Amino acid sequence: MGAIGMAGAIYAVVAGIVISIQSIFNVRLSEKAGFWLTNTIVHGSGFVVSLIVFWLIKDGSLSKMQGVNKLYLLGGCMGVIIVFSAMKSVTALNPAYAIAIMLIVQLFGALAVESFGWFGVDKVALSTNRLIGIGVMIAGVVVFKYK
Repeated sequence: MGAIGMAGAIYAVVAGIVISIQSIFNVRLSEKAGFWLTNTIVHGSGFVVSLIVFWLIKDGSLSKMQGVNKLYLLGGCMGVIIVFSAMKSVTALNPAYAIAIMLIVQLFGALAVESFGWFGVDKVALSTNRLIGIGVMIAGVVVFKYK
């Protein structure tokens, strides 16, 4: 694995840790504030932090936004659904089980995007190894949940 691959793996680990903690924080906040106020706080605080980092780093240009597929602007709206659904699933199941299910579904989604080459992603053939990997993950969740 090269330096870029290693950096990607480190970012993935950080994201996994933060998502796990965020889900629990969001549930705890929603117990007092309610689901939709929590969702508003989560995205509002994220917007403020993102805006500050953008002002400091200046890594984008509003003029280049004209060439962006307008569908991609819905990412923030999807974030609202993600946070709400994650809070509901963590509350109904438990953090580890809910996140395990989310990870498997994310992997299915990512495989579909890659397999069909959707949204400008390079097409990658669905292989037996990938299907076995998903099967192992599903089996792991079943074993994890088995009492």
